[in-house]
Amino acid sequence: MLLIKSFEDLIQTPFEGSMNAMGWERAFSGDFHEIVTKITSEENIHVVELEVLQGLQLSPEGSIARDLILGDMQLLHDIGADPSLNIITQYERDEEFVVFPTDVYSFHVDRSPIPTSTFLCTYFGATSEILPNADAEQKILLPEFRNELRQLYNGDDAGFDDFLKEHFFDLHYQPKNEASIISLPLGQVWRLAVDHPESKVLPCLHRAPLEKPGEKRLLLIC
Repeated sequence: MLLIKSFEDLIQTPFEGSMNAMGWERAFSGDFHEIVTKITSEENIHVVELEVLQGLQLSPEGSIARDLILGDMQLLHDIGADPSLNIITQYERDEEFVVFPTDVYSFHVDRSPIPTSTFLCTYFGATSEILPNADAEQKILLPEFRNELRQLYNGDDAGFDDFLKEHFFDLHYQPKNEASIISLPLGQVWRLAVDHPESKVLPCLHRAPLEKPGEKRLLLIC
C-alpha cells in the first residue's frame, strides 16, 4: 500500500511490484454522522441520491462533510467513474453456502474485462479492510475446499475452472495465520487494483468489515 498527497497522484501513479493499493492522505473534517442520521431508510443498503444529499438541512459541520463528499463524487465523475454513496446497515450474508461463503465479508478481489480500478472511501463507521497477497491463500487451491468443490461440480475436468469462475469461488481468499489485516483509515479515498487482462500487478484483496452494533456505515464506492 502507498499513501499519496493528491487526487491527481492517486489516479496517475501506476501500480507496480507488490503495491496494489494506494490512498489519498488528506485533511478530514466535518460531521458525517449527521448525514447518516438525517437520511432514514429501512433498507440494509441505501443508495443516497445526489438531490437528497444536496437538499439536507445541516449544521455547519454537517455542511463541511457534505461538501467534501460532493467534491469526491465530482472528482470521480470527472475521470469517468460512477460513484455511489451508500448508507450500510449490513450487507447480505451468504448464510446457505455449500463450500465457503462468497459474500463481501470474505476477502476477495474484483474482476473486470477492461482496465479499471476500485475506488472507495469510508466517511463514517467501520472501515474496509485489505490484506497483503502474500498473507493469503486462494481458497480454491486449499485441498479441503478444492475436494468439496470437485464433488459439487461433478463434471469433466475440462470445465472445472469455468465452473469456479461462474460461481465466483476463484475470487475468494483465506488469510494465513498471523496475517496482517489492514483497516483503511476514515476519510481517505483508496484506489485498489482489479483483476483485468492488462493488469501488471496482483489484484488487491479486500473485504467489508463487520459493522459495529447499532452503527451504520457511510461509504463511497465505484
